Amino acid sequence: MFFPFDSTYLLILPGIILAFWAQMKVRNAYSKWSNFRTRAALTGKEMAEMILKSYNLTNIPVKPIAGELTDHYNPIKKELALSEGVYENDSVAAIGIAAHEAGHAIQHNYGYFPLQLRNGIYPIANFGSSLAFPLFFLGIIMGWNKFLIDIAIYLFLGFVIFTIVTLPVEFNASKRAVVILNNSGLFTHEEIKGVKEVLSAAALTYVASALTALLQLLRLLLIRNSREE
Repeated sequence: MFFPFDSTYLLILPGIILAFWAQMKVRNAYSKWSNFRTRAALTGKEMAEMILKSYNLTNIPVKPIAGELTDHYNPIKKELALSEGVYENDSVAAIGIAAHEAGHAIQHNYGYFPLQLRNGIYPIANFGSSLAFPLFFLGIIMGWNKFLIDIAIYLFLGFVIFTIVTLPVEFNASKRAVVILNNSGLFTHEEIKGVKEVLSAAALTYVASALTALLQLLRLLLIRNSREE
């Protein structure tokens, strides 16, 4: 029988630990390199605009957004949003994050397949992640309704695929950012090292997310199959 807090929760513990550690690394790296101003003294906004201009993407506006580490590129609106600590900051962390988000805009412009795939399955993944668990529990409550439970698992599978596809998208954007900044000749070796540290820490959060999702899917399958034993 399934209980709200059964032993299967131990299965996802490694993912939770990795996610916590990854978040700590991101916070520490961001905090550390936010205090280092770059030699070029370019703000995140200026850096992003410079990169976009070099790729003839002047039609993509760079806008400020509230919050911390809320930076993102919106492929639907075709706009780049930078958080308060990045938009007007000329730190190593700000430059790295701005270049990373500009990397997503470049991916979109060139039709980078993993990004196209991620954008395509996002609605399904978003729907699946919000509905899968309520549906799964409903299936259990309704006398272990196999149809509802299986639908829930398939919905969550869509979310798992989304987290896996996200990995090459994020890794590639970071790689583009480092190459662009390094080739610009505007930044010192130490500044590039800082950028790599910040972006590597951020990438680890996506790895943790994918691992946690995979383990959660395995947990659901184990619970489902336990009924048949």
